[in-house]
Amino acid sequence: MAQQAIGVDIGGTGIKAAIVNLEHGTLDSERIRVDTPKGARPADVLDTVREVLGTLGVTDSELPLGVAFPAIVKHGRTLSAANVAKDWVDFEAEKFFEDGLGRHIAFVNDADAAGVAEARHGAARDARGLTILTTLGTGIGSAFLYDGVLIPNTELGHLNRKGESIERWTAYSAMDREDLSWEDWSARLQEFYSHVEFLFSPDLFVVGGGVSKHPEKFLPLLELKTPIVAAVHRNASGIIGAASLAAD
Repeated sequence: MAQQAIGVDIGGTGIKAAIVNLEHGTLDSERIRVDTPKGARPADVLDTVREVLGTLGVTDSELPLGVAFPAIVKHGRTLSAANVAKDWVDFEAEKFFEDGLGRHIAFVNDADAAGVAEARHGAARDARGLTILTTLGTGIGSAFLYDGVLIPNTELGHLNRKGESIERWTAYSAMDREDLSWEDWSARLQEFYSHVEFLFSPDLFVVGGGVSKHPEKFLPLLELKTPIVAAVHRNASGIIGAASLAAD
């Protein structure tokens, strides 16, 4: 039987989980999704994760378990709180989940999980050198992988532009908020990616997040030296990446 692990992806709007086939980077179960509890406080999020694992039928499973979370994660602590309660800032999140679930877990930033999914089973598979994955959604998440090895906690969405985080101006949400055309929005992306390209000289850009469903609308409008491609796994990337890291 192919090796499996469980992946949980905690987001600001939904908490998702599935059993992952680690050989193929595919889902071996249905993807369970429950709304993130209002306010997203630690105890409520833990209860919802328990509910999701119960629905999946893996509460007592021996399979490795990985959890992806929308915050900077350092040595098991969450150091930021994007779209979740401020209680998570400087919080021992990994230990909190391990105690609450009664088992060992791998705990990782959600964009880093997506990067691992793409490096092992997606658009960056077998890529050499530096791959930079960016998730374009409500904000901008990022993941650096060098020869497939994760360099965690890069926050490219918080590069400074005129005194505020560049993600406010460049994320996919800005397109909706300001009623931008694809061309106008792509001009903003061009500024962002040109700057990142200059700073880090990557070998490959991978674009994830909701907008990766429409690569033909904006990727051809970008002029970069670095190849830029759409992510493969989209909605399942956090689940697949978290499960992959749990099995390491």
